[in-house]
Amino acid sequence: MKTGLTSPRALVLSLAAAGVIGAVGTGAYTSARAVAAPAESAAAVSGAATPLVTMPDFSTITARDGQAVVNISVTGSTKTAGAQGGPQMDPDDPMNEFFRRFGGGQGPRGQQPQQQREMPVRGQGSGFILSADGIILTNAHVVKDAKEVTVKLTDRREFSAKVLGSDAKTDVAVLKIEAKNLPVLAVGSTKQLKAGEWVLAIGSPFGFENTVTAGVVSAKGRSLPDDGYVPFIQTDVAINPGNSGGPLLNTRGEVVGINSQIYSRSGGYQGVSFAIPIEVAMNIKDQIVATGRATHARLGVAVQEVNQAFADSFKLDKPEGALVSNVEKGGPADQAGLRSGDVIRKVDGEAVVASGDLPAMIGQRKPGSKVTLEIWRQGSREEVSAKLADAEEKSKTVAKNEESGANQGKLGLALRPLQPQEQREAAVDGGLLIADVGGPAAIAGVQTGDVLLAINGTPAKSVEQVREAVAKADKTVALLIQRDGNKIFVPVRLG
Repeated sequence: MKTGLTSPRALVLSLAAAGVIGAVGTGAYTSARAVAAPAESAAAVSGAATPLVTMPDFSTITARDGQAVVNISVTGSTKTAGAQGGPQMDPDDPMNEFFRRFGGGQGPRGQQPQQQREMPVRGQGSGFILSADGIILTNAHVVKDAKEVTVKLTDRREFSAKVLGSDAKTDVAVLKIEAKNLPVLAVGSTKQLKAGEWVLAIGSPFGFENTVTAGVVSAKGRSLPDDGYVPFIQTDVAINPGNSGGPLLNTRGEVVGINSQIYSRSGGYQGVSFAIPIEVAMNIKDQIVATGRATHARLGVAVQEVNQAFADSFKLDKPEGALVSNVEKGGPADQAGLRSGDVIRKVDGEAVVASGDLPAMIGQRKPGSKVTLEIWRQGSREEVSAKLADAEEKSKTVAKNEESGANQGKLGLALRPLQPQEQREAAVDGGLLIADVGGPAAIAGVQTGDVLLAINGTPAKSVEQVREAVAKADKTVALLIQRDGNKIFVPVRLG
């Protein structure tokens, strides 16, 4: 099982991956079954009408659309080190020579060098059919490093599948089988999808084909670490190894997402699942079918979350947007005039609520396209236009902001101007060296040796200027510091 994202309590983000995990299939519900009150109801006694209680019945959609859900089997190989003299065997053990000759390990007393062997890897996943001539969607991690991919339909027919292409950034892959008149799923939309709405999944958890699970949408637009290009749909639909790559269906039987990940302490389902929105998947599918690959745009900024402390510091009406902590030199943002301390509030009129919204908005656009950004700069709104670059040219760096509190008191910084040589070494123009730190700044995470570049968006040119800025501040100040070549904003609460 592929894992990632570890929280302070060791929560693990487990990809329901092929070979390690699998896919989800289709499911849905069409009609609501009314459950009437018994004859001796309160209505009969009081004369008042008793409201009907409705529950979803997914059987119709399961029978109709489950035929378009497929089971995916993959085979591949990986290199592993040979056993060393058998499993921790004594070099003088007679069986050690057997393992040396036939087990690929080292001989007695380590005289034989260790060798690597190709070991077979097998896995399972799910997918769903989009076109009658055999176009299938699944997760990229389901078919990663696969040498052979086999697709099994619900009528038990099996086909060898070709991987037309995959995109690791969105975890979407497109397969093709040579067949005709296949059942297909209708494509829906996530725009009208609401939290609390019923959704359905069909897949092969633990190899149990065509298993149906259901639940509700928990939230939309979730950002996950290392998955910045996808605004995930969070659900409580049971997703387990073997479900990965299958469809998430709405109550009309339309596919609205691809089930992809779970959030778990154990690696198994624990009530939190994530699906890739169908709009994202279809965008990738169209690119792969047309060109064999998918592209993503890049703005060239490092961003941080806007918390309440930052909102207070920058005089924002609410803690929303993406705070620009660093601008890549010569990149699209730099050419558009963006600066550290700007807060990006909208992209082409679409609101940026959390900082994680920005990578998904930008990443789904085409390189070379233009976007209009609404930014908050030194207390007022401005608009800038940027021409986006290709994400493959240079990886985006996202600054990670460590949340921390601060006690009451003064700022707690001992500052001095940088010497010319220090400026050259730090590759900065101006700034103040933090020679000592204590009080609120230390509690907020500022360290001795950091370079203070700006306070509340204003460049830090002198110690006196910093004093004045602190004196004018209300409850918090936002310090832009440079540490080990990286720029990051740190909110400091003054009390």
